[in-house]
Amino acid sequence: EVQLVESGGGLVQTGGSLRLSCAASGLTDDHYAIGWFRQIPGKVREGISFISTNDGSTYYAEFVKGRCSISFDNAKNTAYLQMDSLKAEDTAVYYCAAARPPYRLNSAPLEYDYDIWGRGIQVTVSS
Repeated sequence: EVQLVESGGGLVQTGGSLRLSCAASGLTDDHYAIGWFRQIPGKVREGISFISTNDGSTYYAEFVKGRCSISFDNAKNTAYLQMDSLKAEDTAVYYCAAARPPYRLNSAPLEYDYDIWGRGIQVTVSS
């Protein structure tokens, strides 16, 4: 069974940091893209950051550039998203997602490009 399990969310103050983790299991492809979308209440789900487990290439949305860093631990099959300088507008449910090849990281990710999803985890930034 293919599964993505998120952890690391919670409540943090403005300017603080969080590290989200996404443990992947059951994926048999040689490589894939993995990362996070987020959904703010009343808004569409938007892609934040993704990484290729093949060559480590990455994508970052403009609104997180300079504030986030994504990585992947091959030994643990786990992706990490380090988020710093958090703002109140970062409050959202964060979803881990993965895409089998072929995938692209040179443009904004689309929900339908990703067919494996975690349940989501709440991140709340208090002002």
